[in-house]
Amino acid sequence: MSTITTEELSATTLLRFATAGSVDDGKSTLVGRLLHDSKSVLADQLEAVERASASRGQDAPDLALLTDGLRAEREQGITIDVAYRYFATPRRRFILADTPGHVQYTRNMVTGASTAELTVILVDARNGVVEQTRRHAAIAALLRVPHVVLAVNKMDLAGYQEPVFAAIAEEFTAYATELGVPEVTAIPISALVGDNVVDPSAHMDWYGGPTVLEHLETVPVSHDLTRCHARLPVQYVIRPQSTEHPDYRGYAGQIAAGTFRVGDEITVLPSGRSTTITGIDLLGKPVDVAWTPQSVTLLLADDIDISRGDLIVPAKDAPATTQDLEATVCHVADEPLRVGHRVLLKHGTRTVKAIVKDIPSRLTLDDLSLHPHPGRLSANDIGRVTLRTAEPLPADTYADSRRTGSFILIDPNDGTTLTAGMVGESFASPDPVDEQADDDGWDF
Repeated sequence: MSTITTEELSATTLLRFATAGSVDDGKSTLVGRLLHDSKSVLADQLEAVERASASRGQDAPDLALLTDGLRAEREQGITIDVAYRYFATPRRRFILADTPGHVQYTRNMVTGASTAELTVILVDARNGVVEQTRRHAAIAALLRVPHVVLAVNKMDLAGYQEPVFAAIAEEFTAYATELGVPEVTAIPISALVGDNVVDPSAHMDWYGGPTVLEHLETVPVSHDLTRCHARLPVQYVIRPQSTEHPDYRGYAGQIAAGTFRVGDEITVLPSGRSTTITGIDLLGKPVDVAWTPQSVTLLLADDIDISRGDLIVPAKDAPATTQDLEATVCHVADEPLRVGHRVLLKHGTRTVKAIVKDIPSRLTLDDLSLHPHPGRLSANDIGRVTLRTAEPLPADTYADSRRTGSFILIDPNDGTTLTAGMVGESFASPDPVDEQADDDGWDF
């Protein structure tokens, strides 16, 4: 196994990517092939896979077992949970999320792709684009994943025919473009044999593009959050009140986006109070500047009321605070989300009560039409919701910031995550209807 020095790693960039696709399209096999052929598998891991494969009567090692670690996954031959893998090449470091393909686990793709800069969507060359393919493309578009790779797998079972690949690539690209996906790269592969995964295929000389790994290593990673609107959700207020630090008062948290400097004028939301940064502590040492995703403590000129859940922003670049949110959501719970549903809304480090005032539309994936006012969203449904919160929230639109433009809805009774939401427009929705008054004690 090749080794990579610390100096080489520090010079490489990091790419977070997720894999998705329908059941039996070969996601886990692709991931296993990618890890195996890029020399990212330890010897004892490969030996364990070889033993497990032999016990099942297989002549060659089943590389899908490198990621399908749960017993139920191996027995059924499907991926159930999101499997995270970390590996590196001399050109780039990777964090990979292998997400399930079965429709009932679509919610897991939302988890895996929420922080991804690239999504690999697999399609079986024999089946082409199916409903789950469209669902995964829609989720990638909603989550604003900037790069999508269409991996047309099992080309060996389709005779390595170029027309088969071309037809699938054309259909998927047209659909993804309609969704607003900014970039689609189509690659014909055979994960089982290894064609165009790490090494170029000898069976598809008609294809002149990159292999999967080559594309992963060279795709531009343009997620420079230091250039975004500066945002620091306050996680903890530090007041030692010790002999050494009798008057120390710091506001700690991880910078969600942008850059903060000593001397910057800032505003604390939702209160709207303003002051100046007098100091920044990073890893116990004072610094003049800090940026995302560093965890820091800010020291301010004035002793103003700040607590966990508040948002520190530049005074000249503050988002509007509102109690009325319109968002696109993916419902992830088994219990349907209904109009009038009372929920907790978690945004950054702040959690507030909220009511679902309206569900203007549900997305139909077949033709991207909108079913108006469905009244409820079932598990894995994508739709538009209107929420009323008990307290004002300083929320960016998801198009401006994936970190401060996202939220989750939580069941107040048992803490179950119900829905993942993205503030602002993602798909056009019908004209909103008049809100109905709520008289059950949660009317904000």
